[in-house]
Amino acid sequence: MILPIVAYGDPVLKKKGKDINKDYPKLEELLENMFETMYAAHGVGLAAPQIGLPIRLFLVDTEPFSEDDGLPKDEANQLKDFKKVFINAKILEETGEEWAFTEGCLSIPDIREDVFRNETIKINYFDENFVEHTEVYSGLVARVIQHEYDHIEGVLFTDKLSTLKKRLIKGKLTNISKGKVNADYRMRFPLAKKGR
Repeated sequence: MILPIVAYGDPVLKKKGKDINKDYPKLEELLENMFETMYAAHGVGLAAPQIGLPIRLFLVDTEPFSEDDGLPKDEANQLKDFKKVFINAKILEETGEEWAFTEGCLSIPDIREDVFRNETIKINYFDENFVEHTEVYSGLVARVIQHEYDHIEGVLFTDKLSTLKKRLIKGKLTNISKGKVNADYRMRFPLAKKGR
């Protein structure tokens, strides 16, 4: 089932998510719905807060990035086959050079900005079967994970922008929270129903 994506301005996007256990109600169904929702919105990642759940759960499928002709073949292959569920994730280490990449977010449609992030991460998490992993990722895969991880920490990519950039997009962000944006997927707007 395709779920509505929570828009910028909803308090759930600023909450730090809570850990869950393997008995979380209807987890398998939730994961199926989240993948379906992400694909319907043409995203490469989706975190539980983006569908209104303040829990430490996100999923990633970077295959769309693999079609970029400018990528080295080995990175394109890594992106093509990278589809994972991250539960109760904790980034243990961020290393390497910081590099800029233009990011967007399904909760913040029509805004794309350069964000600086470290090149490599070491992350501990549980998969959908509650098997624990500690892994190291670099490049675009690391960046997508960092973006989604920020969601379960209550951080949005716009929080990482300079004060000037934030001022320049403030009006657009306000419009998004009021539902004054054209997204080609279902959304839930925090201020639209309150008549503001």
